[in-house]
Amino acid sequence: MGAAVNAADLLIRKSGIHGCGCYTTVPITEGTHIVEYTGGRLSKDQADELYNERADTYLFCIGEGDYVIDGDSVAAFINHCCEPNCETDEFDEHIWIIAQRDIAAGEELTYDYNLYDGDDDDEAPCRCGEKQCRGSMYGDEELERRAKAKAGK
Repeated sequence: MGAAVNAADLLIRKSGIHGCGCYTTVPITEGTHIVEYTGGRLSKDQADELYNERADTYLFCIGEGDYVIDGDSVAAFINHCCEPNCETDEFDEHIWIIAQRDIAAGEELTYDYNLYDGDDDDEAPCRCGEKQCRGSMYGDEELERRAKAKAGK
């Protein structure tokens, strides 16, 4: 695993995508493990109970989704984008944000959330503004499942 970026090189500030975002102040090379997504670990049931009435959460599923990380670091401020510059990967129940391409200093870090659960009436709109934006933070498979369910109603 490549070295992580120094936390001092990541900056949280207003984002054009949503709320606050995480920006790099240094160039990052493709394949770099930028930052670990850290926080308390909760069962999915605990997370549902804690965040049932909140629209915004910083939860990241681990493994098959039975447990989540309740984000508490700069990684929790990395916004969704349909054409991201980062991706996520899990190593021994640790989630890492990894540069998918070279990233210039000053760029906002993003990854595709590929959401796959939530209330059927929750659209989770995407505001990334990219040419290939699918209009939702849900992944293609979940959008297809939702479309089939809606058509069957």
